[in-house]
Amino acid sequence: MGKSTALKKVPASTGTGAGCDPTVLTDSDARTEVLNRLRRAEGQLRGIQRMIEDGESCLKIGQQFSAVRKALDSTYLRMTVCFMEQELESRLAPGEEQKADLSAMMKDMETLLARMG
Repeated sequence: MGKSTALKKVPASTGTGAGCDPTVLTDSDARTEVLNRLRRAEGQLRGIQRMIEDGESCLKIGQQFSAVRKALDSTYLRMTVCFMEQELESRLAPGEEQKADLSAMMKDMETLLARMG
């Protein structure tokens, strides 16, 4: 049976390259971006908790729930695209020009997939 594709925690100093666990999001910039997005969503959730405690209207709370869901969906999509790009690069070992093409293609895919949500 194949290896699990669940993401594992990895030290921030780990870089991409040979010998890296393929199930880990190794790009430190991508990892930082995903973590920052999650922290923002966490702040939004705390705000929703305060709204409920303060007796805000269900409509306002619902709007905030919608915003958090969209933020989490966007974060999941970003993480998935970064992971796919990392995996493609490690398996294909593209040259610099091919890496640029791959990166552009992945950005286009992310844009298209984001429109589905």
